[in-house]
Amino acid sequence: MFFQIITLIGALGMFLYGMNLMSSGLQKTAGERLRSLLAAMTSNPFKRVMTGVGITGVIQSSSATTVMVVGFVNAGLLTLTQAVGVIMGANIGTTVTAWLVSWLGFKMDISVLAVPLMAVGFLLSIAKSEKYKNLSEFVIGFALLFLGLALMKDSVPDLREMPEVLSFITKWTGYGFGSVLIFLVFGTVLTLVLQSSSATMALTLIMLSMGWLPFEMAAAMVLGENIGTTITANIAAAVANTNARRAALAHTLFNVFGVVWALLFFHLFLQFIGWIITLMGYPNPTEIVYTADIQPGSDESTAALYGISMLHTMFNVINTCILVWCTPLIVKAVTTIIKSKSRSEEDAFKLKFINAGPVGNAELSVGLAKSEILHFAQISRKGLSYVRSAVHAQSDEEFELYRKKLVKYEEIADRIEYEIATFLNAVPKESINDATLLQIKSMFKIINELESLGDSGEAISRILSRRNVHGKRFTDKNVEKIDLMISLVDNAYKVMTENLELAYDNSVDLRRAVDCEIEINNMRTTLREEEILNIEQLNTSYQSSVYYLDVISELERMGDYIINISESLKR
Repeated sequence: MFFQIITLIGALGMFLYGMNLMSSGLQKTAGERLRSLLAAMTSNPFKRVMTGVGITGVIQSSSATTVMVVGFVNAGLLTLTQAVGVIMGANIGTTVTAWLVSWLGFKMDISVLAVPLMAVGFLLSIAKSEKYKNLSEFVIGFALLFLGLALMKDSVPDLREMPEVLSFITKWTGYGFGSVLIFLVFGTVLTLVLQSSSATMALTLIMLSMGWLPFEMAAAMVLGENIGTTITANIAAAVANTNARRAALAHTLFNVFGVVWALLFFHLFLQFIGWIITLMGYPNPTEIVYTADIQPGSDESTAALYGISMLHTMFNVINTCILVWCTPLIVKAVTTIIKSKSRSEEDAFKLKFINAGPVGNAELSVGLAKSEILHFAQISRKGLSYVRSAVHAQSDEEFELYRKKLVKYEEIADRIEYEIATFLNAVPKESINDATLLQIKSMFKIINELESLGDSGEAISRILSRRNVHGKRFTDKNVEKIDLMISLVDNAYKVMTENLELAYDNSVDLRRAVDCEIEINNMRTTLREEEILNIEQLNTSYQSSVYYLDVISELERMGDYIINISESLKR
């Protein structure tokens, strides 16, 4: 008995690993397409639902889709209304797994093909094409998934050899509607533990096919799984922004509402499912007496498996058909429950897109990092405006105000660089393709240059502080020339941020960035030569000129950092 339990746990682990591997291979292949698909959301409720169905059907994980959606809401790439529609579709898409298991996992011994499939997967993995390598993960994951399913079926104790197990379960099925609630809770808890409704569904189908559970109790477990699966999105949203938490709550409300109506009309709903199965030419699963004598592969066993799969599908389809028209009410409800927090100035300098952690799809995580880096660049550009204000300050008090802001911006840049780097390090490199890996490397370079821009702003504040300590001031002409230099740097910032918006799609305009850099360098040289000439001919204050030239040099250095960023986008 102990060995069977250990084998069952190991087989379950193989099933989950196979599913994750299969999903990973598909996500690496379709990651960029998924990003474009989600970004192209429209106001059409049907398209939102079908997007959720399509993505989940492809990657075989409603949890991954939901976490992905929460991340996009957190990033502002999806509105809450759009997210609710996609989540509804994801619930329908996840029913594909149940049908795959019912059709292939029980009708035929797919495990016989597992080893040959692994051989095919190995041959694909050693191919030079990255497309084939990604496909190899899918093939091997598919083989492991069904091998794990076969091992789970074999490791479940035979009730004819261990009738005491059936008597134990029979105790929990004899409380009428109370038993339905017991198995509903059991399905919820099991899904919370496994963090996969697909794995719980596979276990439910196995227990049903082996005669452990009557159809009604298996149906109750399926309802419980729909509640348990919402926990993943809520965990992802726990540290996210307000709208992301609302999206996760909407997922919970959607599934809980569905379970409530399914329980209220439980027996009518089961009769409806039984009627559909009889139309397919199989016995009514609600009328079958489930015992150990039911043979796997028989019409009775197939009717039960198809019945549970159909129940899972119809539950989510009906629920979506009811609630898709109530999306505004759902949005209003979650908005009322989760209040918006007032946004302080400090909040504007916090991570905006990736504070929920990497999303379920590694490729999409990189997309969020791209948005966060653009946000970082916009914050950095605002710091340049404080350099201008510090140069123009007319009093020590006014200068001190802007000096502190520049010091603060330097600290902000340090923190944002660290947090983005931590996020990028957490993205599983084995789950991304080579092109995306190169993007990540360039992102590390970019955030380092953006942090250096913060250092330059703080360095200018130190130069101005030393000038003030020595009682020196810039002439009006010096201030005008610094203003001109700052304007050139600001224009370079503008071109850089535009390039970041177009990053990695071959639309980066490096020529404009180079032109900006040449202008800054030429202006630096011109101003330096003019000031040296002034020192020689007009006897201007040497010490003031040193501080002036130091500011010009630091601004030119900022131009170097900026061009480095645009060049990193082209590599």
